[in-house]
Amino acid sequence: MAPLVFGRLVSWIILTAMPTRRKLLPFPKLAAEPPLERGLREVCRCGQTEALVLKGLFESEGIPTMLRSRMAHSVYPFSVGGQGEVVVLVPASQAALSRRLLFRLAPNPARSLPR
Repeated sequence: MAPLVFGRLVSWIILTAMPTRRKLLPFPKLAAEPPLERGLREVCRCGQTEALVLKGLFESEGIPTMLRSRMAHSVYPFSVGGQGEVVVLVPASQAALSRRLLFRLAPNPARSLPR
């Protein structure tokens, strides 16, 4: 008789759904890209070293520059792919001048200036 009871117990465990024990937590959503600061325009996206060189170039020409990144480079001094991407921002009034400076530095410049 014991094997039948055990068999019924096993079939009950397999055929019935387990009760939910815990509350399901929603998966966190990706953070939206922070809006650009008022009056600033994005000139390019690049790595930290190139961004620092561009900041020096623009500031030597009198263009105030701001760098924005999602990663604390002092904590994580490496970057993989777009993870360490830095956005170079300049005032909207001087965006065209900064793009012209970038156009002159390009190793193989395109036929027309970027807008």
